[in-house]
Amino acid sequence: MDIRKINEDFAVTGQIAPQQVAEIAGAGFKSLICNRPDSEEGAVRHDMVEEAARAAGLEFRFIPVVSGAITEENVRDMAQVLEELPRPVLAYCRSGTRCLNLYGLVQQMKA
Repeated sequence: MDIRKINEDFAVTGQIAPQQVAEIAGAGFKSLICNRPDSEEGAVRHDMVEEAARAAGLEFRFIPVVSGAITEENVRDMAQVLEELPRPVLAYCRSGTRCLNLYGLVQQMKA
């Protein structure tokens, strides 16, 4: 798992498995956001990761974003959950890039 820290409150990574959630919690993360639709090839169903997250005491949100097609609604939803969730937050998708792009758009919207 390649966790890329963007700042003190936010980091991104590629697809995670339920078995990795305890390690993520141990690294100090308080929340997880899944930006990968369950329908994508190779995706681990978000509800499996969510169950592991809740068992580890982490908050979890599912904001599926189609690769290369981030919508205004995705940006608004991400901005809202970033305001609500305990930090630090780890967001994941296939590679982490979609999460990073979405986060960048949230920051632009706030500016």
